[in-house]
Amino acid sequence: MMIDEVLKANENFVKEFEPKKMSHMPQKKLAIVSCMDTRLTGFLEPAMGIERGDAKIIKNAGNAVVDRDVIRSVAAAIYALGAEEVMVVGHYECGMANVDPEKLMNAMKDRGIDENVISEVDIREWIGAIDSEEENVIHVVERIKESPFIPDDVPVHGLIIDLYDAKLKVLVEDK
Repeated sequence: MMIDEVLKANENFVKEFEPKKMSHMPQKKLAIVSCMDTRLTGFLEPAMGIERGDAKIIKNAGNAVVDRDVIRSVAAAIYALGAEEVMVVGHYECGMANVDPEKLMNAMKDRGIDENVISEVDIREWIGAIDSEEENVIHVVERIKESPFIPDDVPVHGLIIDLYDAKLKVLVEDK
């Protein structure tokens, strides 16, 4: 099982790990809303010059679902943890841009999810499907800025990263 592999890796990691007292406050006063895509792991932060302890990173599928939890996390980063800027960072070739709602619903049914539960939601909206990675970043920036919980003096930027050349492109620069 994967848990055994993870625990073994942790055992090896702990042997080499050098403990360091760190603050839970983001040292660069930055909150990042990004995608949970596995290709971003160990890639996005170095591409942005972000190291351990520098930023609060909030991830979800396609960084598309700007719901209570995302806004709550961004607000917590601002009010409780001292973040002064927010960056929404999407990426090209996002899996949420290619969601097949029918295939998703069938997979859910095959795994035992009640058809009545599935029919109660717009599955495309529920999963966070997007039509365009760039438009999604712009939309997420707008949703965060429109929230009554996010103060006007906190810049919310929108960027997108290319998974192959690691270049960031600014889509929204909030001053």
